[in-house]
Parts: sequence; C-alpha cells; structure tokens
Amino acid sequence: MKTNAFVTKMMKTLLSILTLVLAANLAFAEDDMTWDKTFKLSDKVIHEKVSYPNRYGITLSADMYMPKDIDKSKKYPALVIGTPYGGVKEQGAGIYAQTMAERGFVAIAFDESFNGESGGEPRHTSSPEIFSEDFSAGVDFLGTRPFVDRNRIGAIGICGSSAFALKAAQVDQRIKAIATASMYDMSRLIRNGWEDSMTPEERTKMLTELGEQRWKDFENGTPGLPEGFPTVAADSIPEGLDPVMSEFWEYYAMPRGHHPRAQAAFTLTSNMAFTNFPLMNFVEDISPRPLLFIMGEKAHSRYFTEDVYKMAKEPKELVIIPGARHIDLYDRVDMIPFDKLEDFFTKNLK
Repeated sequence: MKTNAFVTKMMKTLLSILTLVLAANLAFAEDDMTWDKTFKLSDKVIHEKVSYPNRYGITLSADMYMPKDIDKSKKYPALVIGTPYGGVKEQGAGIYAQTMAERGFVAIAFDESFNGESGGEPRHTSSPEIFSEDFSAGVDFLGTRPFVDRNRIGAIGICGSSAFALKAAQVDQRIKAIATASMYDMSRLIRNGWEDSMTPEERTKMLTELGEQRWKDFENGTPGLPEGFPTVAADSIPEGLDPVMSEFWEYYAMPRGHHPRAQAAFTLTSNMAFTNFPLMNFVEDISPRPLLFIMGEKAHSRYFTEDVYKMAKEPKELVIIPGARHIDLYDRVDMIPFDKLEDFFTKNLK
C-alpha cells in the first residue's frame, strides 16, 4: 500500500511538472507568433520565422515571406534583404520582403550577426566582413529550399546593408542581381569622415583612441558601447540635433519606425575593422550581373550612391525618387519604387 501511495504521489508530481512544461511551451509558441513588426501583416503572404548558420557558425534569425498562393512543388525566384545600418528585420527590411513576396518572390529579411534576434557575441558588434558574409548565408539558406530556384536569387540592401550586399556580390556569383536603396558606405564614412572631410591627423587620433579603448574593453571584460536610440518610443525630436541625426531620430526613436531591438549603436572598437576594410574596392567585378541603385532626391546620403554608380560597370541603372529623403526609402511604400524593383528582378532573375 505504501508503495502504491508513493507511485501515485510521484505520478501526480510528474503530471504537474508536465503540465507546467506544456504551458511554458504553449506560452513560448504564442510569443513566437506575436506580430512585432512596425508594419501590418499582409493577407497576401505567408510569414514564417526561420534561422540558419553563416560560415562562422553564428545562427542568423530571419523572417521569410512567401506568396499566399505559393505552390511548393514549383521553383520561385528569391531575395535576401538586409536592414538599414543599426536596424532590425521587423522594420524596413521586412516591408521590402513582404511587398516583394506579394509580387511573387520568396524573400527573407534578416538580422545581422550579433544584432537583433541573431546570435553572436559580443552583442552589438559590427563587422564589415561578417555582415557581408551574412548575405551569402542567406543565399545558402534560400538556395536549399525545395521551392526556390537557386539560379534565381537576388539581393536588396537598404542604407548600410547596401554596401554589404555589394561586397558579398563581388565574390558570390550566386547573387544574380542586386538593388540598393539609400546606400551608405560605412567603411568610407568611418575611415574618411562625413563627405570625406577627415584629415590624416584626425584619423590617426581616432585610431589611437580606439586602441586605448581595446585595453579598456579587455580590462572590463566587455566592449564599450555608445548610447543608442531609446528602447521606448519618444514623442519628439530633441533640440540641438544636426539635420542628419534629426532624421534618424525621427525613424529609429519615434513611433514611425521605433523597435526596441533597433538601438542603432555598435561597439566602439567595431570602427577599427571598417577603417581597415574597404567595401567598394572590387565593385566592378559584379558586372555583367545587373545593378539597380535607388536614392532619394533630397537624401543626405546621395553622394554614396552617386559615386558607386560611377564606379560600377554596366549593366547598371540609377533611379532618383522625387522629394524623398534618406529614411523615406526605409518605409514609405508610396515612395519606394516597388514596381521598378519587381520589374528589375523579374527580368534579371530568369
């Protein structure tokens, strides 16, 4: 009788534990399905959260969007889409991916290594080499989906990820067509300063300070991280910000584009790698694969796109959006030329 009572007690305990585990799993599943984007889910697409490794073993997190009427017995063209520099897949990149899926493409918007929901330590590291590799990792993933034609994969970069997409395409021949929007070349910006205004003496001073920062990071056991945008949306733009920072504040810090994981701050010593790693040095090697450059008429970043357009070989095309600022090509669906993007990738991903 004592044995039976003990067994009964143990069974009740195990049942209680199992109930708690199931409840936790269900809660996780519900959280996992919670829509946490800055835009609404389209009823014309299927959304799926996916993950996959890059060649460094870092697990990347992405949102995959597919046409609602997808027939997985067929093969579709696909796109890998990067975020604005410091952004996350729940913002502008997701808007591009979802809209292109509405137009018949399989598209993924991904978080770069060390950022967002992707893996990698230390957090908020920025690496020009690894961020470029992350585009190729997206091609790895898409090209192994049975419903994707691995010979019809393209890339879209927004803001800073434009340069990473171009860098990846310089060596990754699997990327058949590339479009950029509001391009930023972060290596050029960090090495040369805004509009190439940095002097050699200023660069030496910057690198000396970064070297000192490495000692501080080593002693502290954690990398120095500058203050980023707030984790809670702000109501207004602070006084005294310069026009460029005011524009970024409008997007990252205010309800328009705010997301708590997008603080747009990277470890201080990340800048060392960018100073030493040119992103556009072999852009002419992308030819004869086609390039589409999109920029806003009023974008403060125009010179990045204009200069790389001159460097690139044919076939290439430059599209200027009337009245658009830099951040307008992140999320303004009335300004982003999706008809042009659809036409470009339909023609060039055959």
